[in-house]
Amino acid sequence: MLRQVAEGVLVHQSEFIQSNAVVVHGAGVLLVDPGVQGHEMACLADDLSSSGQTVAAGFSTHPHWDHVLWHAELGAALRYGTARCAASVRDQLSEPNAKADIAEHLAETEIAGQVPMDLFGLITALPAGTARVPWNGPDARIIEHQAHAPGHAALFIKERGILVAGDMLSDVLIPMLDLNGAADPIDDYLTALRLLESVADDTDVVIPGHGSVGGPGEVRTRIDRDQAYVLALRAGDVPDDPRVGPSAKPGWEWVTDVHNGQLHRLASG
Repeated sequence: MLRQVAEGVLVHQSEFIQSNAVVVHGAGVLLVDPGVQGHEMACLADDLSSSGQTVAAGFSTHPHWDHVLWHAELGAALRYGTARCAASVRDQLSEPNAKADIAEHLAETEIAGQVPMDLFGLITALPAGTARVPWNGPDARIIEHQAHAPGHAALFIKERGILVAGDMLSDVLIPMLDLNGAADPIDDYLTALRLLESVADDTDVVIPGHGSVGGPGEVRTRIDRDQAYVLALRAGDVPDDPRVGPSAKPGWEWVTDVHNGQLHRLASG
């Protein structure tokens, strides 16, 4: 079910790790990171149709599998991503077993068999340096950075006071660094947080890729928390962070394992 979080901006949250799909009304809608399970995306399409809306454009914040999905009932609008995001997805799809590997990864989860892969990864690359999503609606500024994944982008919709943060600024997930492809993942992440901080004064609502939507003032709290976590990682310290350790939210204890893995990888060089 869609929930309004600001004028003309609605969120549908998946059952799977609180994944947030974002709908922005304009001439049609801009649909950001549309969801995970097929029945949820079909429900979203039905909700839009029932309200007389069609998808005018899609946007994927980054190239991880759960952010480049689509459903036929959402229509054939172009689904944009940054040039680096689209290139990363193309690289994934060049592997003959890419979709099968994702299905295997999901086989032991509660959503096994529920993720539609037919339209996976069909991302239209925006020219490098594109500043805004090309659509007929509220100005959606692209804030590209290299934290978490290649070509990751947040969208800042100043007219609505909205920051769509992608897989950053979550209240349940710690900063997850790109430890496989980035030359300096710590610096990449801190740089990205500074970019997001530059729009904090004009942000009333922050929407993370996973977790709870944050209201007025919450964006700075989340930036500060993520920065403290990343700095603790760099120093090899145990972070004072409610998302890891005994204070972790029930059902999210696995995030502590992610943290321990990051700490180990960074310590081992």
